[in-house]
Amino acid sequence: MRIAFYAPMKAPDHPVPSGDRQMAALFLRALEGAGHEAFLASRFKSYEGKGDPARQAELEAEGVREARRFLRRSEERPHEAPQLWFTYHLYHKAPDYLGPFVAEALAIPYVVAEASFAAKRARGPWAIGQGAAERAIRRADIVIGLNAADREGVLPLLKGRARFVALKPFLDTDPFFRKRDRGGGAPRLITVAMMREGDKLASYRLLGAALEALQSLSWSLEVIGDGSARQEVRHALAPLGSRVEWAGLLRPEAIAARLAGADLYVWPAVHEAYGMALLEAEASGLPVVAGDFGGVREVVLAGVTGFLTPPSDKNAFASAVGTLLLDRPLRERMGEAAYAHVRAEHDLASAARRLAEALQPLARAA
Repeated sequence: MRIAFYAPMKAPDHPVPSGDRQMAALFLRALEGAGHEAFLASRFKSYEGKGDPARQAELEAEGVREARRFLRRSEERPHEAPQLWFTYHLYHKAPDYLGPFVAEALAIPYVVAEASFAAKRARGPWAIGQGAAERAIRRADIVIGLNAADREGVLPLLKGRARFVALKPFLDTDPFFRKRDRGGGAPRLITVAMMREGDKLASYRLLGAALEALQSLSWSLEVIGDGSARQEVRHALAPLGSRVEWAGLLRPEAIAARLAGADLYVWPAVHEAYGMALLEAEASGLPVVAGDFGGVREVVLAGVTGFLTPPSDKNAFASAVGTLLLDRPLRERMGEAAYAHVRAEHDLASAARRLAEALQPLARAA
């Protein structure tokens, strides 16, 4: 099928790196791997993060105009018109104003991946975005869920023959290679995360507080990332002193090399859906210590590929990191398990096969 692909949060070719951009690009590749012709339908960004109803109303109007422009192009070049619309990641802060409009006008299937819905948002500052997200989910023929936590909110909105299809978070494992044996020395911890206000900064603060309690042990920490909250992050990790190496932003191939040279991935993952960086670490053969938020347990097998600690519990996080710092054989076992698990369960090829199966009924009807 010819598939129109859209990511209202962040387009797959957006200049600012993030897990959301990475996942959008991976979905495009997975659709192509499933045998479909997928193209980017629009770069329109519907995200509104401040809870400003006026801005949400403006974005809704802009989204409808963008949908109409897409329809005009499809009318002018009917051979390029899509047979299915596929939207990646919609929720109250980044609803889809385009897909349902276009799908209805062209009478084509509408598929959504990673949709989330919480009824409590209906009367809050994002009521407009929430309403649009609800209408989009109700219009969907298939909702593909990467985070099990989203299922409860989405299922009541599906009707008729609409389906919820579970899909494990995935990545291209080819750029990542097995952790090198450094032959001893102090364990090297590593984390890869953007430096932004909100949940990212909260994770950095928790990380700093947890590692401060482990100053009696030998270790170092490499931090890869940058962003508008860099000064706040540096302040959060200041008590760790010279143990911290600040790498800044790195290209993907450089990140893969740094992961392979580390021993343990550490990230509190405050309010994260699942965390692409956690998957990348495991794909490199690193055990992970992470906070048990959202769908993190979808990618980290507790006690097998790493440790999950109670949300925002700095003492439990410090204890888990300390256990792995002191027990090299356990680090090695968990790292090997992580390497094997990601390649068996979370690889791009596996996702492409699952998508092919999910979309097959719609392809037959197209």
